This record gives sequence, structure tokens and C-alpha cells, in this order.
Amino acid sequence: MLDKVIAGPATGGSGPDAVRISLLTHSYWPEQSPPQRRWTAMIKEFSRSGWHVDVIAPVAHYPFGRRVLPRSKAGRPFQTQKGQFTELVRRVPYLRHGNSRAGRLIDQCFSALLSVPVGLAGPRPDVVIVTAPSLPSLAAGYLLARLRRVPLIVEMRDAWPDLARDARIIQGSVKSVVELVVDFVQQRADLVVTVTEGFAETLRARGVRNVATISNGVHLDAIPVMDAPDLDKPIFEALYLGNHGESQRLDVAIRASALMGDSMHLHMVGHGTQRPALEKLARELKAPVTFHAPLHGAAMMERYASADTCLVSLRDDWKSFETTVPSKTYEVLALGRHVTAIVRGEAARIIADAGAGNIVACDPEAVAALWRELAADRGRLVRSGDGRQWVKTHAEYEHLAGRYMELISDLLAEARS
Repeated sequence: MLDKVIAGPATGGSGPDAVRISLLTHSYWPEQSPPQRRWTAMIKEFSRSGWHVDVIAPVAHYPFGRRVLPRSKAGRPFQTQKGQFTELVRRVPYLRHGNSRAGRLIDQCFSALLSVPVGLAGPRPDVVIVTAPSLPSLAAGYLLARLRRVPLIVEMRDAWPDLARDARIIQGSVKSVVELVVDFVQQRADLVVTVTEGFAETLRARGVRNVATISNGVHLDAIPVMDAPDLDKPIFEALYLGNHGESQRLDVAIRASALMGDSMHLHMVGHGTQRPALEKLARELKAPVTFHAPLHGAAMMERYASADTCLVSLRDDWKSFETTVPSKTYEVLALGRHVTAIVRGEAARIIADAGAGNIVACDPEAVAALWRELAADRGRLVRSGDGRQWVKTHAEYEHLAGRYMELISDLLAEARS
């Protein structure tokens, strides 16, 4: 099947023996998004070993459903753009849309359909990788890999299609078209990569034959160690940074802040479909909450530095979240800030193993009670450094990318033989 000698991750080089990957993703640099952060980090490490990555992605339009960056940065349809490292970004068109699920799905279907001819127009890869939960991309990745006659790696960053059931996107006792398509591609992929071990076990139980886990993570050298928060500060500050969607149940934190009143302040940074409703709730409750636009770089670190605790939250009534870990968890652990963890399952185990903070029920009274205790005994906010050490051992991107490259090399060697 393969007519190249496969270079392992330790060999390096940029000659004809280097591995070439076609990556299909619904969001990539210069956007700021979960797939962008993960794959920017991976490609940085892949490039150091001389591996080539062709990223097939729509013109940058996340998260607003329209292009807000100049064309020189966002890219142009059917044109190739240089990435941050050695990767080439092959842009496909998109459809403008709002925050509705239907609009996003139509846009993703459109871009996924056009990803196949764009992928066929580029150099032949050694392997195709498609990263979900952009579910239409799964079908596009499967088709591209078959047409190119190369192995397919399916990366499941969320617990799909289980999450669709929990979110009531899919209802009824009979399998939907979405579930059938996802299951079809997962069963026929040469390798399925999950970001949590819990979901990997779920897929193995369903008969998916080759599953591995490469978690999300961070580059530790890009994240400073924060000084302990001011123990004499009169106002207790909590910070949430991330998506404001249905999955996070952020109304719980807003209600908890309203119960505490003027003795605290909650800062919420980011965007998402639920943000307008959350802003309305905060006004109605007269909660001590300030909403911020997405922050990056130094501005984000300043916000972290002023926080006493950082909130990591997933709703507790969706079973799929027992095997889900919010990607921001690793960043907060690396920074050394106390974590208010409204999570369960695998995410709760990580917080506990890292000694990073407190796990609390998804209930405003419980969260407010914890924050009152922390405000009264601020010494509990000082972290020992165990969280950063946990990240260094389990979630540093240099290690994770090396493991990913080993999996790819083993897969290609097996296909070649």
C-alpha cells in the first residue's frame, strides 16, 4: 500500500523518507479553538522531526460563523497558506452562519464535502487524520483515505455519538443516521485516537478494534508558574475561562456568586451559545459577575494571576461527561491555581490525583459554600506544585506528540508489511 520508507519520530530529517499527513479539521490557526490549540502543539513537535502536515481546513471563521480576520490571515478558498511551522494549510470555503446548531451543521457539511477534492489535489499523504467532533468531517476523512488508499486515523476529541444523545440532538430508541455514520467510520478506521481513557474503553467495548489515547495537554515552557494569590485580599475572585455553552452549566456558578454577594467577584472569559442567557441571568440576580471577551497571551495570564480559584465545569446530568476532561484543566494545573472542579468521572480523578483543588457538586449552594470556606481560609488556595508535576508526567505536549508519532509510525509499518 505504501511505497515509502517510514521514518520514526527519532530519525528527523526532511527528505523523501519523511512522513506526510493530511489533517482534516473544522478549525485551525489563526483561529483560537480546541482543535487549533491541540494541533498547533502537535504540528510544532511533528515539524521538529521533519514530518510534513497538510492541514485541510475552512477559511478562518470561528467562532462567529463569518470571517473577521483579513484575508491575508484567514486564507482564501482553494488556496494554500503557510502555517506557523512547516505545515501548509489548504483552505476550503465555508457558509456564513449564526449560533444555531442547524447553521453550524450545514456549514460543516459544506466544508467537509469540499475537503475531499482539496485533499485529492494536494500531494499524496502517507496517512489521513480527521479530528472530530465536526461529524461531517468524519465522512470526508474516510472518503479521502479510501480514494488515496492510505490508512485513516479518526481522532475523537469528544464522546460522540454518546454526547449527541445526552444533548438530545438525537432522540428515540432507533439508531439515527448520525450514529450509524459515526459508528461506520470508527469501525473502519485503522486507528481511533481518543483524548480520555474512559472513552477509549467505551469504544473497545463496542468492538472498535484499534483504539489509543492521546490526551490534550500543554507546552509547559509556555506557561509560567503563578505566585500564590494574595492572602490578605478582601474580595474573593473566581475565574472561568472557556466555552459558554450548554455543556458547562455555567448558570450554577452565576447563582453561586449571587449567593455570596459582594464578598466575591466572578470573572467569565470567552464566548458561546449560552452567553446572552448567562448575561441576562447575572443581571436578574444582580450577581457580582463580569463578562470578558476571549483573552489570549499576556492578557489571559494577567487574568489568571488575579484569580484565587479557577472554575472547571461540566454538567452532571450527561453520562458522556464521565469520560470527558475539559482541555483547560491541564492549563490550570500547570499554572498552579486552585481549581473549583464541578466535574465527575475521569476529570474528577485527574483533579484528585494532582491535588489541584476541590471537587464540588453541580449545585449553587454547594459551590457557594466551598467559596465561602476558601475565602475564610485562604491558605487552602496555595498549591504545592503537584499539579504542574502531574502535567509534566502525563500531559506535556512534547511527550504526547512523541507518543502520537510512535502510533503513526507503527501503523504505517504494519500497513507497509
